[in-house]
Amino acid sequence: MVEWSSVNRGRENLALVPVIHIIGWFVTALGVLMVVPALVDSLYGNPDWKVFSVSAGVTVFSGLSLLLTTGGARLKLSIRQGFMLTTGIWVCAAVAGSLPLMFSGLGLNFTDAFFETMSGLTTTGSTVLSGLDTAPPGILLWRGLLQWIGGIGFIAVGLAMLPFLQIGGMQLFRLESSERSDKAVPQAGRFAATLLLVYIGLSIVCMIALRFAGMTWLEASVHAMTTLSTGGYSTSDSSVGYFRSGTVEVIITLFMFLGSLPFLLYIRTLQGRGQALVRDEQVRSYIRFVATVILGLAIWLWLFTDLAIIDALRLSAFNVVSIATTTGYASTDYSLWGNLPVVLFFLLTFVGGCTGSTSGGLKAFRFDILGLALKVYLQRLVYPHGAFAVIYNGRTVGGDVFAGVLLFMGLYVITVAVTSVLLAMTGLDLVTAVSGAATAVGNVGPGLGTIIGPAGNFSSLPDTAKWLLSAAMLLGRLEFFTVLALFSPRFWRH
Repeated sequence: MVEWSSVNRGRENLALVPVIHIIGWFVTALGVLMVVPALVDSLYGNPDWKVFSVSAGVTVFSGLSLLLTTGGARLKLSIRQGFMLTTGIWVCAAVAGSLPLMFSGLGLNFTDAFFETMSGLTTTGSTVLSGLDTAPPGILLWRGLLQWIGGIGFIAVGLAMLPFLQIGGMQLFRLESSERSDKAVPQAGRFAATLLLVYIGLSIVCMIALRFAGMTWLEASVHAMTTLSTGGYSTSDSSVGYFRSGTVEVIITLFMFLGSLPFLLYIRTLQGRGQALVRDEQVRSYIRFVATVILGLAIWLWLFTDLAIIDALRLSAFNVVSIATTTGYASTDYSLWGNLPVVLFFLLTFVGGCTGSTSGGLKAFRFDILGLALKVYLQRLVYPHGAFAVIYNGRTVGGDVFAGVLLFMGLYVITVAVTSVLLAMTGLDLVTAVSGAATAVGNVGPGLGTIIGPAGNFSSLPDTAKWLLSAAMLLGRLEFFTVLALFSPRFWRH
């Protein structure tokens, strides 16, 4: 268990040894996990089991080498080492996870394999692959596993590290700042175990439900992992639309939404606090927003298309939840619905789910804080000498939280804008560049237009664009400051 030292006590220890040691554990675990798709390929009689076996051997060897060369490292990290570890794990995992894709018969070069793996680990869901309907079962399962471990990894980062590092207003969700009688799980180890059990439990329930809805066990397993992680990788080029099943769409809609809610509240619910979810201000505002958009789009589809109201409601719910939760599944090509839905879905790419969930995007609580900041500003215009206390979820919101949220949202928009310009410089058209930047930073998956829209993929993009999008995925997933801090000269000074 990693123990965090106090911030700014003397000189920070920037030694890479403990960081490399922990990364070694993660790389080794990732290599061991490659055995699972190897076994599946072997059971299906697919020769790709050799690819996964070799990749597992290389990855485990690399991970063990890191562990042996840093043996005896003291796992007490400073805040700067926390920044390095967070980014380092994701990058190293993306490199190691790309090996099976690169060595397989898919014909991917390192750029494509890295893009696919980074998209998986960040639960973005953008893909360069086609022909998924006939792809080796091990490859399909590996893509699902990448998103599944990426989802649980980000929940851990979002609940443990980002609040500690005070990134983007996340300090409001520090477990240490809760009342002692109200801590969800007192010990960090127990908390991690409980979180993992909840994540696994919901995944199993989703898998069983999809199996009984008509999927095969492989299809159900992959979609359960990519649904709860709000990742969006499917086993077919047509995504969920391949199954042509209203029951499948309803089940996936439900579990996408469950994946976008705070997992900490699930733990509190299991502890007997049944109203933890319904009393949370972030959850209530998020539910109101999603329900309003679903109902509004359903009415629009009913009035302006030939869809029956039930079908309009089902299609609206599935696709709105898919984009709002940053999952990125598609049950139909919604770009054919008209300009209004296309603009709506583009704006939804910025939303995301709740903090402490597997979703990307700006997160619902930041919109809540932005609304509170606007309210206070207007009150001070009327009463310049008034004192206004801002309460959110029973806690007083300080100026540092307001500043963190506003800075984060500003940086989010700037990142999308800069990425759009850089993508346009690679030769992409306006729609592809802007929607590609927005979907990468928000970890959504599909963009807009004929190239990267819900009916397309990212394979035809230049390699430079794929590397830019990979970097944007990582920035969005780790909430910018964790990565950008590493490029500051002052970061590396004592």
